[in-house]
Amino acid sequence: MASAKKLPLQERVPLARTAWKLADLAVLSLLLALLARRAATLLAGAAPSCTWCWLAALVCEAWFTVVWLLNVNGKWNPVRFDTHPERLAERIDELPAVDMFVTTADPKLEPPAVTVNTVLSLLALDYPAGKLACYISDDGCSPLTLFALREAAEFAKLWVPFCRKHGVSVRAPFVYFSSAGPERGGAAGGEFQRDWTAMKSEYEKLASRIENADEESLVRRGAGEFAKFVGADRRDHPTIIKVLRDSCREGDGTGVPSLVYISREKSPRHHHHFKAGAMNVLTRVSAVLTNAPVMLNVDCDMFANNPQVALHAMCLLLGFDDEVHSGFAQAPQKFYGALKDDPFGNQLEVIYEKLGFGIAGLQGMFYGGTGCFHRRKVIYGVPPEPTTDVQQPTRMRGSPSYKELQKMFGSSKELIESARGIISGEMFAAAASADLSSRIDAAKEVSSCSYEAGTSWGQEVGWVYGSMTEDILTGQRIHAAGWRSALLNTDPPAFLGGAPTGGPASLTQYKRWATGLLEIIISRNNPILQCISRRLELRQCLAYLVIDVWPLRAPFELCYALLGPYCLLANRSFLPKASEPGFLIPLALFLTYNVYNLAEYMECRLSARAWWNNHRMQRIVSCSAWLLAFLTVVLKTLGLSETVFEVTRKEQGQGAAPDGGGDDGADPGRFTFDSSPVFVPPTALTILAVVALAVGAWRAVAGAAAAGGGPGAGEFVCCGWLVLCSWPFVRGLAGGEGSYGIPWSVRIKAGLLVAAFVHLCTRN
Repeated sequence: MASAKKLPLQERVPLARTAWKLADLAVLSLLLALLARRAATLLAGAAPSCTWCWLAALVCEAWFTVVWLLNVNGKWNPVRFDTHPERLAERIDELPAVDMFVTTADPKLEPPAVTVNTVLSLLALDYPAGKLACYISDDGCSPLTLFALREAAEFAKLWVPFCRKHGVSVRAPFVYFSSAGPERGGAAGGEFQRDWTAMKSEYEKLASRIENADEESLVRRGAGEFAKFVGADRRDHPTIIKVLRDSCREGDGTGVPSLVYISREKSPRHHHHFKAGAMNVLTRVSAVLTNAPVMLNVDCDMFANNPQVALHAMCLLLGFDDEVHSGFAQAPQKFYGALKDDPFGNQLEVIYEKLGFGIAGLQGMFYGGTGCFHRRKVIYGVPPEPTTDVQQPTRMRGSPSYKELQKMFGSSKELIESARGIISGEMFAAAASADLSSRIDAAKEVSSCSYEAGTSWGQEVGWVYGSMTEDILTGQRIHAAGWRSALLNTDPPAFLGGAPTGGPASLTQYKRWATGLLEIIISRNNPILQCISRRLELRQCLAYLVIDVWPLRAPFELCYALLGPYCLLANRSFLPKASEPGFLIPLALFLTYNVYNLAEYMECRLSARAWWNNHRMQRIVSCSAWLLAFLTVVLKTLGLSETVFEVTRKEQGQGAAPDGGGDDGADPGRFTFDSSPVFVPPTALTILAVVALAVGAWRAVAGAAAAGGGPGAGEFVCCGWLVLCSWPFVRGLAGGEGSYGIPWSVRIKAGLLVAAFVHLCTRN
């Protein structure tokens, strides 16, 4: 036992990056050379015919240089954390309890079958069952979700023992049974094959019951556990809490953890704060029921792919000499059955492997909203000890009084007492053993709409309100308090989920992220302010800005994209001519930057096609989702609009037809469209680039270009590259059928924008 304790549970391993650092500096040098050349040209008054074009280009290129510096800072010192769960074998009794949270919001966009598979994978983790409890937040207030979970609780009595008996590696049934059948030989293999066949049959029955369940018929019964759904509206209903399984009370020997369903109270008179509000209700309800010192949260489609993920996480939470180094442990988001070559640019593999490992070497990985193990006391706003942070609320220093706790956590005596135990720092408190059903009234009290009024919830305690990206904001608050975080990168991956397919779902996701990030930038939670007044380290602040500035990139990138078409239409130029020495700088920068990015994808074992798809999607996202997010937040700031949380459609498998494409021959990797405003700007930009190329080519052939000051090869390359990046929109305009074609409403709006721009370019 003594020797086992001496062996480290985790190791922090710095990763060599010398060649990449040289490449970073090479790109930076070219950017600075471009800025210097352009500034010198402007100061000398030598800009050909269109001074404002060169000035706009200078501003945009200066912005691109800042963005590059932010990225270099984030990538500069990568590390990985190696974990050793086998060294916990003799310390199983010392492991802390874990409360697991699963959130779902819409049974149509997030089918109950998807949620059920995630829940079953969590219930079957390799961890003491008495120290696990699973809570599901249903913001859709759907009897279908409750029915599916009730059925899953019964199936789990068969599934969990089967997984542990046979060492099943992937414990989400739909993944496990979609793979090849049993192949074990010998006597043991015969028993396994019989068990496998029987279990698959039981799962198919479960899936059939869930698929065939009808919400109206469930509510029409109006009895038993579905009585509370009679007359309930998803936006206006009382709290519904059902204990579907209590592992302490049901000592049936199956080893299935507790399972609790929660649909928090909703009222039109109260703001429910989207996912952040749901997470805070889960935190409070679990506090009065089981009060585990560690909490895991996952999205409803993010199943546990590694059954030892909780043990790996404990290696990080328990493996440092000082707990300040592991305020939370975040797993990278990876995807099951993802489409080949990432056609929609949302699998984020290179971002996690390059930027994620680099940020892990600073103050720690960002909180990503799913696949994260939290210390409950960190979520409660407790700072690491000792603290000299003058901005930290004084009531969180030392042992707060009952009145201070009441002001922070609310009036519930049960919640206050549970919080007192957590704040005292007891990491290895035994899991609650009382009957969970006896505490339902206390759980309903802390999940009411009005409970948070006058408390610190959503500000200093719990998930932070004020942004649609509550995950980034909450993680930033934790880092600003002085905590660090650790990257939980296991083999096989800890969790796997589903990446959206189709244009509408992908751009909706990016728009929601960008909206929330800009809300952070313009708020008092801006990372720059947190760096100045709190304990957010400077380089970590800059790392947060890498993603926080996503929506701010939109106007600069759109402006730069418009310069090429403008110059071709107005017979102007914003780049040096190919015959001039200065032309070599933008040419070298263009080639070096793209080769650099391609090399990153190659090193991450991805194809050149994956690089191109991601490069293309970044251009599309910038002028669509990021641009609309920017305008949405500007209108909200002016009081002219409100942000709306848009749920992304979840699919159980990635081979399903994309949005709106129900044909048997549908191509899930092909871009799809709908009439959303998000498609108008990129459609207009595509039409504009094609028109500009045609006009520029006609002028070149007819010899009508302005002498000396007209467009050159650089402007043609810019427009041509823009058309290539917008190729899905070219195909959509060229006559794609159904969801593969751009709707006429979008074409007309885009055409009007193009006509206005062309008129602006050609007027005297």
